[in-house]
This record gives sequence, structure tokens and C-alpha cells, in this order.
Amino acid sequence: MAAKRKTWKEKLSDSKDLPKVEKVPARMQKRFGRGTMVIPSPKEVDAVMKKVPPGKLITINGIRTKLAKKHHTDIACPITTGIFSWIAANAADEDIKAGIKNFTPFWRTLKEGGVINEKYPGGIERQAVLLEDEGHHIIQKGKKWVVDNWEKLLIR
Repeated sequence: MAAKRKTWKEKLSDSKDLPKVEKVPARMQKRFGRGTMVIPSPKEVDAVMKKVPPGKLITINGIRTKLAKKHHTDIACPITTGIFSWIAANAADEDIKAGIKNFTPFWRTLKEGGVINEKYPGGIERQAVLLEDEGHHIIQKGKKWVVDNWEKLLIR
């Protein structure tokens, strides 16, 4: 019998012995430089996403900046931060479907450039509706959908 798949909430709660601080790997040094890097836990990424109030936004790089500052490192891992934001978004979707009120407002977390993350639950369409409900204006730039004036709406 196959093992039961973990729910998104279970994945979010699985810290995998994270956070962990290490040296920036050689393969990443050309882009990010030498120094230290935090590999955050899924819950840490979720906690930053949870703090974004209505009308405000954050980018994955903004989350990374906050996590690096928290752990006194030069950077936060871009790969795990992105993956864990996706897990947090899907866990929030499970909460919404279960009628749980205190869920993570994942639609307020954008990709760099103010781009809506097409991989989050409901895709671009659902997030556009949720963002517009909070007063944001969504525009199309090429094939991407972007929050207009996103830079002015970022939390610091």
C-alpha cells in the first residue's frame, strides 16, 4: 500500500531541521557573492507572508531580505524561500477550504517586478480578483500580470 501523501499543512509544519545558516555555495557565489546564507524553515517564510496587511504587498526577494536580516546573514536561499512560499500558499488554500479564518494572505506575495505568481492556488485569475478586492489595479505586461504601482505598496 502506498504511503499517504502529506497535506500542504503537514509540509508547512515539517521544518526539516531548518533554519540553517551556511556559507553561500560556490555555484551561487557569482550571482550572490561570498558570505553566509540562511536556509529558512517553511514556517518562517509563512510567518513573513502572514504579516502583510491588506493593501500592502511583498515580493519573494522582500521575504528573503527580512529572513537574512533576522538571521544576520548576507542572503536567504532563493530556491527554498520560493518553494516554501508556494507551500505556504497551498496550505492557506487548504485552510480557506476548511473554513479556517486565520489563513496566510498568499496573494499579497508577488514575484520580482510585481508579477502575480501563476503557481499559487487558483492561478493568476484568482489572485487578481483577491488583489482587486483589496484595491489593487492589475495590468498586463507582455505575458505577465502585474500589480500597478507595486513598488509603492511594498512593506519594509
